[in-house]
Amino acid sequence: MSFPETRLRRLRASRALRGLVRETRLQASDLVYPMFVAHGVDRREPIPSMPGIDHLSIAHAVQEAGEAAALGIPAVLLFGLPAAKDEAGSGAWDDEGVVQLATRAIKDDHPDLLVICDLCLCEYTSHGHCGLLREGSVDNDATLELLSRTAISQARAGADIIAPSDMMDGRVGAIRTALDEDGLTDTPILAYSAKFASAFYGPFREAADSAPAFGDRRGYQMDAANGAEAVREARLDVEEGADILMVKPALPYLDVIRRIKDETDMPLAAYNVSGEYAMLKAAAAAGLLDERATVLEALTGIRRAGADIVITYHAKDVAQWLR
Repeated sequence: MSFPETRLRRLRASRALRGLVRETRLQASDLVYPMFVAHGVDRREPIPSMPGIDHLSIAHAVQEAGEAAALGIPAVLLFGLPAAKDEAGSGAWDDEGVVQLATRAIKDDHPDLLVICDLCLCEYTSHGHCGLLREGSVDNDATLELLSRTAISQARAGADIIAPSDMMDGRVGAIRTALDEDGLTDTPILAYSAKFASAFYGPFREAADSAPAFGDRRGYQMDAANGAEAVREARLDVEEGADILMVKPALPYLDVIRRIKDETDMPLAAYNVSGEYAMLKAAAAAGLLDERATVLEALTGIRRAGADIVITYHAKDVAQWLR
């Protein structure tokens, strides 16, 4: 068929027609809302680099989670800011730690809302790295035991999904074994499979107070130039027992999202990270972009690339816009 028989504009003539043939849908049920839970009582403090996102004490986290659930968002992702830190990050596996307490409180008030616990040591270590240090570098294998202890503690607290973000080799297998041996065989693992050493994490490191005290994380997070390696990471996580995979960040790595989805056919999440959020917020505040239109376009692009789940700080706004 050729012009004039084929006119693709025919199906673009009205909003109803465009909606009828739309290939990619963005819905509140696709979203996960990240939250920063902080030690303390009656605390709700804005995070300057992330307008609209706050540090929340447990009571406020329960309220915020309830607002997300009421908007049709099916899950929240918890990050913890503990009262104290040490070399080993022992607060991560404290059964009375801030994430464990928040998980129990949220599940008590909102039992149908999924609670995903981020699993990493960087927020709990005094040096800000994601594991135990040996001679100035992270000891991969020694860290696996601590990650496994944390996973068990989070799952016992009621976490619906455990999400290891540390990028240690073999951590999915170690966590799966530890959970199974503790009788937690039904707890899924959402693996940060392709987590890149990205410049887009800056606002998060302020929000989570997790910047490394020295050096950087390029020795364990992925090189931004590598796509085939990201596929290898994802395949290894599948072999080790991951139930859901993740690419982080999202927008600079849409090609990686598509490759991993095509190569694995696994449920796939993409993390629309703090820097991506802050850029759009800043541009909108400056009057350079229409915030609603730009955010919806960006998140739809992430879905179109192959992500089944979009983790985004825009989640509450998007859920309201889509109503």
